[in-house]
Amino acid sequence: MENKLNTAVIARLQEIVGQSFVFYDEATRRDYGHDETEDYVFPPGAVVKPSCADEIAAILRLANEHQIPVVPVGGRTGLSGGALSIDGGIALAMERFNKILKIDEQNLQVITEPGVITQVLREAAAAKGLFYPVDPSSQGSCFIGGNIAENSGGARAVKYGVTKDYVLNLEVVLPTGEIIWTGANTLKNSTGYNLTQLMVGSEGTLGIVTKIVLKLIPLPSNNVLMLVPFYNAEEACEAVSAIFRAGITPSALEFMERDAIDWAMRFVEGLSVVVKDDVQAHLLIEVDGNHPDILFAEAEKIMGVVEKFQIDEVLFADSEDQKNALWKMRRSIAEAVKSNSVYKEEDTVVPRYELPKLLHGIKAIGNKYGFKSVCYGHAGDGNLHVNIIKSNMSDEHWKTEVPKGIRELFELTVSLKGTLSGEHGIGYVQKNYMDIAFSETHLNLMRHIKSVFDPNHILNPGKIFPDS
Repeated sequence: MENKLNTAVIARLQEIVGQSFVFYDEATRRDYGHDETEDYVFPPGAVVKPSCADEIAAILRLANEHQIPVVPVGGRTGLSGGALSIDGGIALAMERFNKILKIDEQNLQVITEPGVITQVLREAAAAKGLFYPVDPSSQGSCFIGGNIAENSGGARAVKYGVTKDYVLNLEVVLPTGEIIWTGANTLKNSTGYNLTQLMVGSEGTLGIVTKIVLKLIPLPSNNVLMLVPFYNAEEACEAVSAIFRAGITPSALEFMERDAIDWAMRFVEGLSVVVKDDVQAHLLIEVDGNHPDILFAEAEKIMGVVEKFQIDEVLFADSEDQKNALWKMRRSIAEAVKSNSVYKEEDTVVPRYELPKLLHGIKAIGNKYGFKSVCYGHAGDGNLHVNIIKSNMSDEHWKTEVPKGIRELFELTVSLKGTLSGEHGIGYVQKNYMDIAFSETHLNLMRHIKSVFDPNHILNPGKIFPDS
């Protein structure tokens, strides 16, 4: 399809967005041809940077006319290859959509463009005493539009929910060029099919989001953060469910295997956590709210739960600097792993009580197929990231045996009533495992939905479906 980007089409794109916002040099194309998914690079035929919905609509009409694929590209922090231009075509770079349009303090809402960095939006809300809780580890660089596309979660999803729980309404350009609003700026809406929620998590395959209305909540004023070392990693997973059964809902509950912490501390300068040799894992637990006495009582109750397991001395963060350091350690794990070795990251999720079985199974599968894994993630909602490390493995073993192990890993996850992805999406790299989670009936329903929105299949082709 890429060869259809001839000089006439390039000229038309330049007319739509301006000559200075169409790029087809090799360096720019390569830069927009990758995200954070392993080492994949698929340069598009051209990179186009629109500034408004009307420009996107005109680009999509042109793409339909010439059967050119279009891939929306945001902050390029994705981990499933959702923004890769695997068929060439046009990479629609969304960074000019970078304005927070309105923070409505009366209705506790924000209207934003999709190219706003998630942390920037969170900080703008916090400056007004409001809270947008969704905080993926890449919040300092990912776009809010990408969060919509992947239904991103993060550490605080365990208490506050994920992206879908805050999206009220979306302005969307459909693949055929029409512009619609999907819902209403209301907290309740039982009017027809829920197109808003259909768009959230659709991975840029059904439409391109150009404006977003999000719900906000009041900002909690206090929190308590503790780091709990466990001598047994599976017991750390067992403790997760026990905390909830004790009647406590933490604002964050993160699992970190021993290697994850060790690698993060080597990767980030200035981090220092003393870890005894026989400690296998940690839980990073936060409770938040507005009344310190209640929070300390909850922390004591958590201590009563974890003390029933084999643990070492619990670290309570006693300053904002120490809290920030602990969170920096947790958020740096993925980068630390990537700096050490070629790796594949799988995004498993199970009911939280099944976490010990999942962790045990991951290690057994690794032994069977000859790979090492580093596990960490949002244990409070059952979401465990599994980093499979290549290290000194031969290329042949990496290409032939590891995929068999990944399939077995996903089969285990589904057998535990879980699924293939909790927050990273399916995209390009997981699509061939979709048959594990879904029957052909399920997949055909999704394919038909895709065809209704995108009859010529030009928008982000080759994603999600095994045969695409």
